[in-house]
Amino acid sequence: MMELRTQLRRAAAYFANREALVHGDRRFTFAEAWSRGVRLANALADAGLQPGDRVATLEKNSVEAVDIFLAAAIGNFVRVPLYARNRCESHDHMMRHTGCRVALVDEALLPEIAGLDSEVPGLDRLIVRDARYENWLAQASDIDPDPAIAPDDILVIRHTGGTTGAPKGVAYTHRSWMTICGGFQAVGPRPEPGATVLHVGPLSHASGFMFSPYWAIGGRNVMMEAFDPEGFLDILQREEVGYAFVAPTMLNAVVHHGNPHGHAFPKLKCLLSASAPISEATLRKSCEIFGDEVLHSAYGQTEILPVTSLGPREWFGRTEGSTPLQSVGRAMPFVDLEIRDADGRVLGPDEPGEIVARFENGQMQGFWNDPEETAQRMVDGWVKTGDVGRIDANGFLYLLDRANDLIVSGGYNIYPAEIENVIADHPLVIAAAVFGIPHEKWGETPLARVVVAPGTVISEQEITDLVSRRLGSFKKPGQVVFTTDPLPLSNVGKVLRSKLREPYWAGHASRISGA
Repeated sequence: MMELRTQLRRAAAYFANREALVHGDRRFTFAEAWSRGVRLANALADAGLQPGDRVATLEKNSVEAVDIFLAAAIGNFVRVPLYARNRCESHDHMMRHTGCRVALVDEALLPEIAGLDSEVPGLDRLIVRDARYENWLAQASDIDPDPAIAPDDILVIRHTGGTTGAPKGVAYTHRSWMTICGGFQAVGPRPEPGATVLHVGPLSHASGFMFSPYWAIGGRNVMMEAFDPEGFLDILQREEVGYAFVAPTMLNAVVHHGNPHGHAFPKLKCLLSASAPISEATLRKSCEIFGDEVLHSAYGQTEILPVTSLGPREWFGRTEGSTPLQSVGRAMPFVDLEIRDADGRVLGPDEPGEIVARFENGQMQGFWNDPEETAQRMVDGWVKTGDVGRIDANGFLYLLDRANDLIVSGGYNIYPAEIENVIADHPLVIAAAVFGIPHEKWGETPLARVVVAPGTVISEQEITDLVSRRLGSFKKPGQVVFTTDPLPLSNVGKVLRSKLREPYWAGHASRISGA
């Protein structure tokens, strides 16, 4: 297996004069985009970065986001995406525990990271993409540095949450990244050479796995900086988009917006939706706008993906003994998938238990510098997802609950312990428990049950503002309930979040809500 750099470089030579990259009015050929990546790789080397060093990136979808995507592969640097909706504490943790030496930040996002260059040990330089960036890039050498790269060199470290709630690093080698990218291409219809893919979700997330496969076949990668329904529909039509990854909340926003201007999408082949369940109503209304042959689904997580897939004919079809519309599909051909009980015993059809999966070269080997958490999530080469589900007699997988109380709101993972720790810092708070409740727009939203002393005066706004400042607005509780009663505890002293959230899910067949 080649490494990603060689695949990208070959395509840049094969399709040198073909349009490769689009962001608004900015358009670049393969040769031009590749030259920018080479220059950035050399500029980072001039700044002291060595092959294997980690570089943090904080950005929106843009030409500049593609610069570092390419440069990391070209220079054999390890890209560590930071997430634009996070706040300073999360950025600080991600850079510290991966040992980032350089951070590359879009000017508009600088307030979310300002000051960390002097606080994070080992972070030598903070490079801001401002008005000076293009000149800085142009001054760098355009000669390919061509460092030695092996398939098992680390390419990217993405972050997810662990059972403690702290972000955990998942390292992808060139081998595993390319394997997962191949898995993503296998989910929907095979793209034709020159196909156009739209990145409406951030490259730092699942959409990033769709960049290099389309680059490799001479396709166009179109960047959308921020999602809005009308802008999304307009770009789909104007750029003749064939493929895109869309979060369920985006589809939900589009169906509520409708298609008032009658946009048409004759080139559209696949809208791949994952990261959270989708309600049946959203699915059916999406078909009215986009047609009934383009919606595809996948299930997976940062630790292993894709695990299952579902095409439109099967999704909306009839299978005796199954309800495909409520499922997340069947196991991909290269994935082993099982349901196990707490003792590790493999369960039979329709028996609920933890979802475990195995995908050679397409899963993590462990969490970055965290053997304890790795031991909790990996057993004999299998990844324990922390999700509770069942597999029916036809092989369809259904998500039922989350063993680790993970909340998925608008396609973003929210970990209760992280929010509870912040709320507990309030001087008037005795204890707090956070859990997910249904939300019409976001699928789920956090509810915080906050224990205070009798007579305490504290407002819901104080709590939500505290969480927003520390963790980002998307993690703030959608509702805060104050109580003087103690939280329910298990016999080993753990808060029983399931007992607290159960009344809010009365009447729901699943404890995971779709947008």
